[in-house]
Amino acid sequence: MTDRVTVGRVGRPHGLDGAFVVEEASEAPERLAVGAELLVDGEPARVVESKRARGRPVVRLDRRVPRGALLEVPRSSLSEPEPDSYYVFQLVGLEVVDEGGEPLGRVSEVAHYPANDVLELDTGLALPLVEACVLDVDLEAGRIVVARGFVAHG
Repeated sequence: MTDRVTVGRVGRPHGLDGAFVVEEASEAPERLAVGAELLVDGEPARVVESKRARGRPVVRLDRRVPRGALLEVPRSSLSEPEPDSYYVFQLVGLEVVDEGGEPLGRVSEVAHYPANDVLELDTGLALPLVEACVLDVDLEAGRIVVARGFVAHG
């Protein structure tokens, strides 16, 4: 576990003033609001402009940053999630089982797709992070229970 959490990635430029589209942006708008402190390549940067273009967040920082760089915040700056909620990064490493208790693997990554996020398991399985598939997330037990219909059994 790292002490930083990714809240986006520097995407393509937007305009000529150093603004850029934020890829894989956090759903928490305050993370990219004017005045927000971010870490880019481990160095502090402040958001000086924040807007949306075609539904995507666009920001300008107080310094130039390389395309593809991670936008991060210290883990300690995150508030506790609401009850029955979680941060996506908390899912990485959890064991995934189907509703009958059959082990399916561990979450190696949570991929971001336009329709929904996808749990990618170390066994090669990819499961949509949607309510119909994910029946229970138990952070304390380190387990995610998924519906059987989403897993092809050979």
